[in-house]
Amino acid sequence: MSTLTIRLPEEKHERLKTLAAARHISVNKLIDELATIALVAHDTQLRFLTRAKRGNPQVGLELLDKLAQKEQQT
Repeated sequence: MSTLTIRLPEEKHERLKTLAAARHISVNKLIDELATIALVAHDTQLRFLTRAKRGNPQVGLELLDKLAQKEQQT
């Protein structure tokens, strides 16, 4: 486990403490959860961009057209 020291404005620190208390967790756990969320979002974006480069725009547009037609039928 690593230790990380960060500098935050006092007001932001107080708000984080309030948020952590509302969730019944420590500020440390809150920061860990927020870091996980940021990493998952980043990984998801990279995965999407990687797959988009391999994709075929015409096939994608055709799939969207099929989806629109299905939605109109319901």
